[in-house]
Amino acid sequence: MTWLSCCLSQSLWGTYCSYLNACAGFQSLLASDVYSQYQAVRRGEQEIPKYFNFASDVLDKWSEIEKAGKRPSNSAFWWISGKGEEVKWSFEELGFLSRKVANVLTKVCGLQKGDRIIVVLPRIPEWWLVNVACMRAGIVLIPGTSQLSAKDILYRLQASKAMCIITDDTVAPAVDSVASECQFLKTKLIVSKGSREGWLNFSELYKNQSADHSCVKTRIEDSVNIFFTSGTTGSPKMTEHSHGSLGFRPLLSERYERYWLDLTPSDVIWSTADTGWILTSLTSVFDPWVFGSCIFVHQLPQIESATILNTLCRFPIDTLVGVPTLYRMLVQNDLSSYKFMNLKHCMSGGEPLNPEVMEKWKSQTGLDIHEVYGQTETGIICSVFKGMKIKPGSMGKAAPLFDVQVVDKNANILPPGQQGEIAVRSKPIRPLGLFSEYIDNPKKTAESERGDFYVTGDRGTMDEDGYFWFIGRDDDIIISSGYRIGPFEVESALMEHPAVAEAAVVSSPDPLRGEVVKAFVVLSATFSSSDREHLACELQEHVKKTTAPYKYPRKVEFVQQMPKTITGKIKRHELRNKEWGRM
Repeated sequence: MTWLSCCLSQSLWGTYCSYLNACAGFQSLLASDVYSQYQAVRRGEQEIPKYFNFASDVLDKWSEIEKAGKRPSNSAFWWISGKGEEVKWSFEELGFLSRKVANVLTKVCGLQKGDRIIVVLPRIPEWWLVNVACMRAGIVLIPGTSQLSAKDILYRLQASKAMCIITDDTVAPAVDSVASECQFLKTKLIVSKGSREGWLNFSELYKNQSADHSCVKTRIEDSVNIFFTSGTTGSPKMTEHSHGSLGFRPLLSERYERYWLDLTPSDVIWSTADTGWILTSLTSVFDPWVFGSCIFVHQLPQIESATILNTLCRFPIDTLVGVPTLYRMLVQNDLSSYKFMNLKHCMSGGEPLNPEVMEKWKSQTGLDIHEVYGQTETGIICSVFKGMKIKPGSMGKAAPLFDVQVVDKNANILPPGQQGEIAVRSKPIRPLGLFSEYIDNPKKTAESERGDFYVTGDRGTMDEDGYFWFIGRDDDIIISSGYRIGPFEVESALMEHPAVAEAAVVSSPDPLRGEVVKAFVVLSATFSSSDREHLACELQEHVKKTTAPYKYPRKVEFVQQMPKTITGKIKRHELRNKEWGRM
């Protein structure tokens, strides 16, 4: 038996086949030659294909089914601005428009297969068009949150050697301030109603461009996305994902995706994640479109409880995906005064969700919250599937196609109940879904492997029933409102201020965000200030201007000295343990 057939239990496979038989649209899709091949791969009868492109092999197939009248009359993409503007695209329209954008990137910008492009856009339709267009052209897309500072953008442009950047009026000034230091950057595209010197207007170009474009042939191991992750002791790492790990993976594990997303071609899914994170790529691009579902997007300049709740009442959203902070915000409202139109499935990921929040949401809405767990490097590897028993505080069981274990420092598998590091078996065969490598950082790539496993850096336990329980990071990464923040960048920003002699950054408990960034600061001997409260605000503003605003320390404590090792290294773990009452 192959590694794949070993993953598929007979009972679950029977359930999955029953689902396919009930889904006429997807059954038609699987009847095509290319999807018959995927079925054979899933059954272990055939090797994983050499070539794959999500745009041509999935999206265009749904377009064919749509034109044949075998898919429900449901949009593929549905966007609202919150101010009355609305965009709806079918799969056919998505294909037409994304081909025009692909021609902009290749014919106007001169980008070729394998070139890299940084895209820093909010939740606007152009972000989705660029994603699909890059797949068609074989261009590697590097997403970034709109909160990136000029320093963040400079680092990303230099590290990635990106030849093009696409952004809007908000971020363009920051790009202009550093562009002269980026020797590889050749083209700047702006999504704007107006013009800006030195920039090409994206909107005007793609509207006037031809839709005649042939999708390039991409190998399944070719890069499709690069995500920057936060580091504990250095700059963010470039995490590479392939066409296989993001696009082909859900085709192999559809029954799993069916259980955690619970989607059909008739369903509408709304993920509130920021466009800079892998969760958006998973829940608002690849996984829903495998099932031909409708991806709903609200521009959401700010996450506000009233806006979220009113949207759920006004629109036929079946599935909601959000970070725990979202649900913590929502349950602070009187939910009995809201009547959701269609909502039937709620999911939470990015950090652990408080059991009391789950209970309150359930009591007022009648809906369970299903937790999922994953990383930039892995995608979703654990989940509470729909219909599975919910154990409050647990992030569920391992996803099919992944062998997830809890291991010790020597990569030995630990028995149920023992605390260790959550890990994914990566040898002898690396599962499709894991990242390819940390680009230009073979040392970090090697360090992520221990024995036969990729180690996540997260500590946890597994119980007798196979449920996993998250305990905390094994390093110093701070997870706040779903954002993963490395202390190094925040400490570096603080050290630039003349008042700071030393700085250490750790997580601190917070009832809304789960945890927040806290800075311990030793003042410079030459600096004296009796107004510590004012100084704390000044340091916070300094960090906001130096790096992405979401990273700023919401708590600041001034200390006389730091706990250190014999070699002089600050003991962050001591500060963190004290903050969490573990001393």
